[in-house]
Amino acid sequence: MSRFALIAAGLSIVAIAAAGAASFASQQPEPAPVLRIATEGAFAPWNATTADGRLVGFEVDLARDLCRRMRVRCAIVAQDWTGILPGLQQGQYDAVMAGVTATTERAAVVDFSAAYAADPAVFAVRPGSDLAGALPDVERADLSTPAGQRIASSAAHVLDGKVIAVQASTIHAHMLETLFPRVRLRFYETVDAAALDLSAGRVDAMLTARTSVEALRAVRGDLIPAGPAFNGGLLGGGVAVAVRKGDQLSARLSQAIASATEDGTTSRLSACWFGADLSVR
Repeated sequence: MSRFALIAAGLSIVAIAAAGAASFASQQPEPAPVLRIATEGAFAPWNATTADGRLVGFEVDLARDLCRRMRVRCAIVAQDWTGILPGLQQGQYDAVMAGVTATTERAAVVDFSAAYAADPAVFAVRPGSDLAGALPDVERADLSTPAGQRIASSAAHVLDGKVIAVQASTIHAHMLETLFPRVRLRFYETVDAAALDLSAGRVDAMLTARTSVEALRAVRGDLIPAGPAFNGGLLGGGVAVAVRKGDQLSARLSQAIASATEDGTTSRLSACWFGADLSVR
């Protein structure tokens, strides 16, 4: 065989090998897209950060389950609460799962999935505080009803002039600013920081989600819930996933949430992290 024939044969072998490699590569499944989800990592048991930096909690587990149903890879990142929705709008991540309640005000700047949980707001005080017995002795107050609004007005009278701790830029802060105009508000970046000042006696009470109060109570033992559990009205329509305005991701997430609710996954995760079923039917 001539030198040129040998070269031609070699080129043919290379071409065949390249074609085979290309064919093999084309048969490989495309990697699943990545869904970037932000959470606070400081609102246990909804979301929290362990000592070694891992994100854990009800929403972290639920986020991973929703990603599995949507056939995407899940990348969960921590983001300070005050910057979490601005970061979403700026494209730093695709969605937010951080105990964000869907409200009319927030819906003006972001879109929401269907709600996956609902949690009322309660006041927390120190054990032995006079406020524990002075706040209205009813189990629940629906702020969307006249009766609930009267209960809130009665609670506002009891707390007149008191120093109340609340996490900034939350529905709880909005509720206090709107319905409790004569209290002295003190804003905090995290619920944990507010609880520290309550324990130290630097504030008279704090307002936050009931599950957060119960979680802090289990760890610290130096605060108790007081008064009714508030829901509805200014407190919105349940906790949901926030996405950018116009993003069809909200529909896909709503389908995944409905599936997780239907097969009991949300209830199971809720029972695991809260000891109660907070899922929305």
